[in-house]
Amino acid sequence: MNKILLILFLIGAAFSTIKAKSPYLVVLGIGQDAGVPQIGCDSPFCKKSWKDVKFRQMVSSIALVDPGTRERWIFDATPDFPAQFQLLKEISGDFSNGLAGIFLTHAHIGHYTGLMYLGRESMNSKDVKVFAMPRMKTMLETNAPWSQLVKIKNIAILPLTENEPVKLNGNLRVEPFFVPHRDEFSETVGYKIVSNGKSLVFIPDIDKWQKWNQKLEDIVKSNNYVFIDGTFFADGEIDRPMSEVPHPFVSETTELLKDLPPSDKAKVFFIHFNYTNPLVQDDRKKLKEVRRKGFNIAFQGQKIDL
Repeated sequence: MNKILLILFLIGAAFSTIKAKSPYLVVLGIGQDAGVPQIGCDSPFCKKSWKDVKFRQMVSSIALVDPGTRERWIFDATPDFPAQFQLLKEISGDFSNGLAGIFLTHAHIGHYTGLMYLGRESMNSKDVKVFAMPRMKTMLETNAPWSQLVKIKNIAILPLTENEPVKLNGNLRVEPFFVPHRDEFSETVGYKIVSNGKSLVFIPDIDKWQKWNQKLEDIVKSNNYVFIDGTFFADGEIDRPMSEVPHPFVSETTELLKDLPPSDKAKVFFIHFNYTNPLVQDDRKKLKEVRRKGFNIAFQGQKIDL
């Protein structure tokens, strides 16, 4: 009998190992803070998008899933948080309301305002971990309605420190790092996610690459995947001075990285598109141009194994 039990135990263990899956990333949205289309827009593309849902895009956000521990983390709580959480449930196959934590990049509307759905008027969550840098933490704690989330313990804010990794479990760690951006209310950070020897960098918002104290080329070379700011495709895209919103143009980024080998270019995924960007307007010529150069465009529902 002992031998039979041992055999059954070994078979079960082997089966569990086969079924076990590595952590993975899910893209929950690819749009700029105000979404695609954007409120008040009456351009031909926006008019088409309001009528046809297939042209709409949720706001930029990613999720990290560890099937082995049944844990899920979301990076940036967007205005589309309810629909994105549901999408995450469907993709992960876990329909509980369990959420191991939320990592915030900064205090612009597309990146933290979804926290409101954790409040008593909505999900009325209990102590959801929100990872935030010092100024971001203070902003949430001292300004309504966010301060109420803290007061009644819908959320529990955990402070982050630049370049100090947060160990999520035995498989995963996340490291925040500063990037230059319009920091009216908080710092702005990107994140490096490390799992099983692989690493993914997430930078949805940054000013021009030249303002950063890191070289983008080095970041690409030293990581397996890089999801970066693709807000605008080129200069002249909006009807105001684009120096007021100094994101790196996709055309500038592809030029900056043009000398990288194809294997490195293939690591790059553009995300966080403004509604004016031809890449989010399904401009076949521009899409083909970016892909011909060896780069990728993130898409909603995309999965990346780590």
